[in-house]
Amino acid sequence: MNDMSAIGLINAQKGMSTATIRPQSSTGVEAMFAQIMDVVQKSHSDISELRQECHDLRVQNANLERMVKDYYSGNGYNGTSGFVTPAPSSPRVRAKTPFLSPHPIPSSLIPPSVHIPSPLGDRALTSINFTSREIPGFFVVIPAGGAGTRLWPLSREGHPKFLLDVNLSGRSLLQSTWDRLVPLTTPARTTVVAGPAHTQSISEQLPDLLQTNLFTEPGPKDSMAAIGLAAAIIARRNPDAVIGSFAADHMISGTDAFLSAVAEAVEVAKKDYLVTIGIAPSHPATGFGYIRLGDELHIESAPNARLVSQFREKPDARTAANYLATGKYRWNAGMFVVKAAFLLQLLEEYKPELHAGLTKIADKWDDEGLRHEVLAEVWPELEKIPIDNAVAEPASMEGRVAVVAATFGWDDVGDFSSLAEMLPAEVNQPRVLGDHHLVLSEQAAGGIVVPGSGRLIACLGVDDLVIVDMPDALMVTTRARSQEVKRLVKKCKEAGWKNLL
Repeated sequence: MNDMSAIGLINAQKGMSTATIRPQSSTGVEAMFAQIMDVVQKSHSDISELRQECHDLRVQNANLERMVKDYYSGNGYNGTSGFVTPAPSSPRVRAKTPFLSPHPIPSSLIPPSVHIPSPLGDRALTSINFTSREIPGFFVVIPAGGAGTRLWPLSREGHPKFLLDVNLSGRSLLQSTWDRLVPLTTPARTTVVAGPAHTQSISEQLPDLLQTNLFTEPGPKDSMAAIGLAAAIIARRNPDAVIGSFAADHMISGTDAFLSAVAEAVEVAKKDYLVTIGIAPSHPATGFGYIRLGDELHIESAPNARLVSQFREKPDARTAANYLATGKYRWNAGMFVVKAAFLLQLLEEYKPELHAGLTKIADKWDDEGLRHEVLAEVWPELEKIPIDNAVAEPASMEGRVAVVAATFGWDDVGDFSSLAEMLPAEVNQPRVLGDHHLVLSEQAAGGIVVPGSGRLIACLGVDDLVIVDMPDALMVTTRARSQEVKRLVKKCKEAGWKNLL
């Protein structure tokens, strides 16, 4: 064989080798791609099954709610709810929001004899049965403030979230708070602290609220001034009063567990403690402060009461997870129960100038002419500080702050993501606050849409979006960044759009 023939033979062999290798390489890639597609398809199938299970659970829950509702409406229930105080008499007044439903949903559909155990397992709490809801000598204080920034543009400065029905119950957050608390006291012992821009709306939503119990603060000075003012006024009217402060814009589920916790807190407060109510955390939240549980107080009428070991500021995700792992932490919901006189005593010790200013105002409060004069003189000079920093934290270091560990559901509705969790959802559909007919979507899961302008909103292939469409403003973000909405409010102010805030 000559050289040319040998070279040709080698080239022919190389060609054969290449021809046989290439199909094998192509087949390997195709097989790998097919495996990837199988995994993706299986994932889609699993997700579809989970969504179907969630749908089935929602249907079952709706059926259960109807059954319980029928039970209470007379088809099998002939007694009382276990408490002798009648339901509050405030009518279901429609608040100034387009999202109030004319068909309210009962705030609690669980029979009062049913106790929901704690999610913390062996740390489940004791549920105390009280023969009456009303607590003699107990005064309720509802601080109703807010700048309307966290749910903008749904809420505004002149119409903050506590005036809105954000869960389609037919009642605003303020009205729900009233309904929840009035059975513990009476309208004569229920007070609201608010700014002048909101007093008219509050009076319209709460017709049973006495005007002498609507305390108008000239400007926002944070929670210590608001609660301290109410405590000073109530202490003048009733020196032995025990007060409980509960924000106007929080959501609570599990009414009986809430009532039981407040009743325990009152018993502890009578022994000269500043008492807060700690919420069992359901997840490692980074948007709430935390309370570390201390030693048990061994009070027979308050078996769930402990000393507060420490208040903790809002943690990062890793720290929050560590808190939950110990089982010794509760969310700080900003609920405080205390004798009015004892709160003023603590305030005098830790913030004497603030105490002096508030008592000076309270001394003149019931004289309307002198009230405006002293408010104009004193209020602008008062320190702006939360009650936690002013008295709760320093008092806890001296063993004078207690916590009642509770298991009811709680949320401060701090952003659109938490708001979305309170609304019903369908498979592959966003949650809708408002008219469902104004929202069309295809493969757009997990988000929330507020169709407040009357325009049609159509979504395709976008998950976890927040769309708030109002007549004068449209806001779009993601649920992951919904806590940053107040940054947009700041930018609007800087850009000259104050009229939209």
